[in-house]
Amino acid sequence: MFKKRINYKVPRNLLVLFELLALFLIFIYDKDNFDKYTFGSGIALIFMIYISSFILLRISTGDNYIFLIATMLISIGIIMIYRIDPALGMKQVIWIGMGIFLFFISYFIVKKIKGWKDWTLLYGGVSIALFVITLLFGTRTKGSLNWINIGRFRFQPTEIIKILLIFLIASYYTNYEKYKEKRFGSYYLIGIVYLFIGFLFVQKDLGTVLIFYSIFLALQFIYEEDRKLILYNVLFFLVSGVAGYFMFSHVRVRFETWINPWKYIDNKGYQITQSLFAIATGGFFGTGIGLGHPDFIPEVHTDFIFSAICEEMGIFTGIGVIMLFLILVYRGFKIAINQDDKFFKIVALGISILFGIQSFIILGGVLKMIPLTGITIPFVSYGGSSMLSSFIALGILQVASEDLDLGEEKYEQGT
Repeated sequence: MFKKRINYKVPRNLLVLFELLALFLIFIYDKDNFDKYTFGSGIALIFMIYISSFILLRISTGDNYIFLIATMLISIGIIMIYRIDPALGMKQVIWIGMGIFLFFISYFIVKKIKGWKDWTLLYGGVSIALFVITLLFGTRTKGSLNWINIGRFRFQPTEIIKILLIFLIASYYTNYEKYKEKRFGSYYLIGIVYLFIGFLFVQKDLGTVLIFYSIFLALQFIYEEDRKLILYNVLFFLVSGVAGYFMFSHVRVRFETWINPWKYIDNKGYQITQSLFAIATGGFFGTGIGLGHPDFIPEVHTDFIFSAICEEMGIFTGIGVIMLFLILVYRGFKIAINQDDKFFKIVALGISILFGIQSFIILGGVLKMIPLTGITIPFVSYGGSSMLSSFIALGILQVASEDLDLGEEKYEQGT
């Protein structure tokens, strides 16, 4: 029994070894500032993650991997954030603690409350209210009106609306037959989603528009019986993209710097070119923690943390981050396929698409595959709103994984 508890092959034990190694590397890098508070917060984070995974094995019969994948991404991210700015690293530990707490809260709430599939209007109404509040009281950041300040705390309402959108689509298609019988019933969902997108255009938050459209089109492609509507929405998506280019100057800037950043290397192309330099400098194995220059990249702890990871931890670590997201999305799709309840099947698909498309958009941006959008990498980038909403979504996905027959894939719990 004792041997099983300390077996390094048990995933959560392997994760603890990785985190202890990370704490040791931070100590080597920053001996002068590595005080008892830093050590205590690091040990507290490791203990919190281990105990949380241990508790989850006791209370959930669902997927045993998605939480561990998320905490692995968190571990890589916080190493880099602390190395960039120790103060931000300490704050990120607090956000992670709050996120894990919300993971369990959302898990219990969604699991215990019944009737989620019947509240279509509620999801739409709350989302519209959050949009209106943002327009009335929001503050503008990087050209987008998407933050609300409450004292020293600030958050993005769109992080919550993403989850509400998934619930809205799931509720609509779960009750699809009922809506089809009504006049213009097939257009109810389209009207609400386009209203959301209209709000986002007014806020100039086009990165979130791309996420909303991707979730909506993917789920509509799977569940919509009127195939013409899918074609119309794809065409409208293309028209919206062109309109956004001509309507907003910051979109044109990002498109121009995507096409040829070297032409604008001294000003608007500086950020993406420094990102490419950092990735190239790191090579396969990286320069080592503290031996690179990620501080050359503006907003490196949020938008460009992947570039910093590749510079100091190597392209192999960057590939590892991408693989972790691929596995997370795969597990989410597997949960959806095996879920009998239609509502939670759609919710699992939506959350998996959310994690997948959000990570692709920002990773593609820093690698110059697509234009930059200014969104964060789930679980990796610094930020409170993103971290909390990602954990809430993960808790909901955990509920959707309940009652699955994982068979031999369920790893040895070691307890």
